Amino acid sequence: MDCNSCKNKPAEPVPYIVHEADMARQERTIKRLWIALIIVILLFAGSNLAWVVYESQMETVVTQEVEQQADGDSDISFVGGDYYGGEAKG
Repeated sequence: MDCNSCKNKPAEPVPYIVHEADMARQERTIKRLWIALIIVILLFAGSNLAWVVYESQMETVVTQEVEQQADGDSDISFVGGDYYGGEAKG
């Protein structure tokens, strides 16, 4: 049998009962997929809510004590604190 004879051959009809069984199986599969999608969305929202609650429990407290000494004209500075420029007075 060659390819030309297969292409010209008409498709055989599928029995109605087979088609109905296949459609019923697809409906069950789609229903399960919708349930899985809803569960995933709820878990995603729950994990985001858990991170918001976790992060809201923390308080950021920053205490910094900095001492510096400079001789002559130098550019010593502390990033994040008060910067007055020039030499440190101390």
